[in-house]
Amino acid sequence: MSGGPSGTDPANGAMQQAAQALLSARTVVIGSHVDPDGDAIGSTLGLLFALRQAGIEAIPVLPTTAPLPRTYTFLPGTDAYRHAEDLEAPDVFVSLDCPALRRLADSEPLARAAGTLIMVDHHPDAVAEGDIAIFEPRAAATGCLVWQLADSLGVKPGAEAATCLYTALLTDTGRFSYSNTTAFTLRIAADMVDAGAHPNEIYSAVYENRSAGAQALLARTLGRTALANDGRVAYSWVTEADFAETGALPAEAENLIDHVRALGGVEVVMLVKTNGGVARVNLRSKGAADVSAVARGLGGGGHRAAAGVTIKGDLETALGVLLPLLPGGGK
Repeated sequence: MSGGPSGTDPANGAMQQAAQALLSARTVVIGSHVDPDGDAIGSTLGLLFALRQAGIEAIPVLPTTAPLPRTYTFLPGTDAYRHAEDLEAPDVFVSLDCPALRRLADSEPLARAAGTLIMVDHHPDAVAEGDIAIFEPRAAATGCLVWQLADSLGVKPGAEAATCLYTALLTDTGRFSYSNTTAFTLRIAADMVDAGAHPNEIYSAVYENRSAGAQALLARTLGRTALANDGRVAYSWVTEADFAETGALPAEAENLIDHVRALGGVEVVMLVKTNGGVARVNLRSKGAADVSAVARGLGGGGHRAAAGVTIKGDLETALGVLLPLLPGGGK
C-alpha cells in the first residue's frame, strides 16, 4: 500500500529514507511516549515484527521503569521490551507516537545519541528533532504510518504485526467512532484483518477484560459526572485514593473518559486525574471545539478532538483554569 490519507506520500519521501536507514542498521531501538497507550504500544510492537520480517533485529524500550499497562499485555512481543538503562545507543532509534523527544522520558538519551533518529507521529503539534521525520496529522493513528512504513521496507505484515497495528488503530479511533475514522482508515483496518488481525478477539482483550477494581473505579467516575458551562461541558475526576480504595491500577483509567463522553447533549468532556498536587487532564471534543488549542495554550497538546494537559494543583485549580477556556466558559 502506498500514499497517505489523501493518496499522497505523507512525508515527501521520508518513508523511503527511513526504510533505507533501517535496512542498513546493525542495531535498532524503538521507543514511544511516557504513559504509553494502545497506539504507542501497538505501533512499537507492530514495527518490531515488521522489522523482524525484513531481517532486522530491534529492541522495544520502555519509557520508564513502570510496566506496560495490563490492558495491552495480550499483544505478541511484549516480553521483548527492555529498560533504557540496559541499552546502548543504537545505529537507529525510532520514536513513535511522540510529538516531542522529552516525552520519551528515560529513553530520550538513547534517541539523542543514536546514529540516526527517525520520528514517526500523527500529532499536529509534533516537532521534528531527528534526522528523518514522518509526520502526518491526517493519519488516524501512528499505527497507520507504521503499516505504510512496512511497505517501504518491502514487507507484507504478518498476523503478529497486523494484530498490534490494528490495536493501535482501534484505540486511537475510539473503536472507530471518532471523526478520524475515514474511508482510508477503514481500508487500512480491512488490510490488517486480511493480514491476520482478529477484530473480535482484539476488541475483547482491550475493552472486555477489565478487573473488578477497574469496574469499581468506573462506577465512581460515572457517579461523579457533573455539568458545567451551561451544560456544554461534562467532567469527572479520579484521585490517588480512588486507586488505593478500588484496587484499580492507574493504567486501567485510560479509557474512563470514553464512558464520560457517552453523555449526550455536551460539546466537550473532561476527566481530571489528581495525584500529589498535580492534575492530569484528558479532554475530548464531541463537535466543533478544538481542545488541542486549549491544551497547547497551557503547555499540553494532542489532536483537535482529543488532547491532554498537566496542571499544577488540585481538581478545583484545574477546573478554574480550564472551564473558562471551553465552550460556554466565556460568559
